[in-house]
Parts: sequence; C-alpha cells; structure tokens
Amino acid sequence: MDVKEFVYGTFIEEVKNRFLCKVQVQGEIAECYIPSSCRLENFIRLTGSTVLLKENKTKGCRTKYSVYAVKSGRTFVLLNLSQSNRTIEEQIHKPMFSFLGKRNNVVREKSIAGYKCDLFVEDTETIIEVKSIISNSRTALFPTVHSERATKQLDKICQLLDSGYHVCYVFASLIPGVTEIRINNKDEPYSNHFKQCINKGMTCLGLTIKLSKNTTTVGKLIPISY
Repeated sequence: MDVKEFVYGTFIEEVKNRFLCKVQVQGEIAECYIPSSCRLENFIRLTGSTVLLKENKTKGCRTKYSVYAVKSGRTFVLLNLSQSNRTIEEQIHKPMFSFLGKRNNVVREKSIAGYKCDLFVEDTETIIEVKSIISNSRTALFPTVHSERATKQLDKICQLLDSGYHVCYVFASLIPGVTEIRINNKDEPYSNHFKQCINKGMTCLGLTIKLSKNTTTVGKLIPISY
C-alpha cells in the first residue's frame, strides 16, 4: 500500500456515537470514522497516540478520514478490521493455509442460506469466518464480552456444517505479541456453540496480522485453546 495514501494525526478521543472519533489533523480537530462498534480504548491506548488516517473517497461519506492504524511502541497496529479479511484473501495461497485444499477461487461476502461469509473458497465449498482480535495480553481471550451476533453466527454455522459445507474459523490477532488465543468459557452460549461446531468438523486457525511499511501481511500461527 502506497504511503502517500495516508495522513498522520493525533488521536483525541472516541465519541459517544458508534464508529466516530476525534483526531487532530494538520492543526485542526476532525471527526473521523473508526471501524469498530465497541470502544477500542478498552483494548489499546489511543488517546494522544499517532494514528494513520486514510481519506474516504466514497461519495456522501460523513467524515473525510478513516482511522487505519495506531502507533504502539515502535510499530503501528492495524485498526481497520476489514483489512484482516483482505490480507487473508490475498495470502491464502501461503503454505499455512494448505489444509484448506484447492484455493483457486476465493470470493468475498458470499451469501449462503442467509449467512454472509467473510470469504468463500468455491473449490471446496469452504466458508471462512474471520474474527479480528486486539489484545495487549499474551493470552487473548475471545470474546471479551458476550456477543449475541457471534453466537448467532455459530448457530448458523452449525446448520451449514450439517448441510455439507466446510467451515474454517480464523482468529486474527492484530497485535503480534499475542502467543495464545483462548475461548472464553465464561461466555457459555458462545463457547458451547463453538465447541458444537468443532465437534461437527469446523476447523479453527489462529494467526497474526502484521503492519509494516503500511503493508499488511499474515504473520505467525497462534495456538487456540478451548
């Protein structure tokens, strides 16, 4: 990704409205889009941090910029969660994905029986669901808070597994320091549905997404415990 696409800013605060924040850009305070429905400050320090902004070019956008990444230590951490999906799609031919079999035809956001896939491998009818994780702990817990949406997704995945589809559930850590991903068993509805899907043949994969020189790549594999 071309560095010219980005503008640097200083993060001021998340605002009450979902998906919005304030950033100081070129000496002015700008309202910016932030691609998360929850408060990211709960997971990573934002206030006062340097952020990478990308200009919104879609006609009719409320904000001029979207927050793409935040500086954490010496590196930038990706905050654009949809970029995780694109990175995995672009690098799905890497050896770490060989267990999926043929991967010549991969499409985004295909709808199957009312379920929207993040990615769909047409060669093997494999649904790929990607969950991006931001955690400063070496062991990242998922989900950190109960997600009714994620639980309903797993319920639908159970039905699709019964219908003969293959499913791979990918946990993508946006902070490279995470060494383990652990399913939160205190969230019984989610963890029970997750284990039910595993028992029906769903595979899962943990990995890191690295941001270097404004380019995202798939990094190392991370073990998952449940």
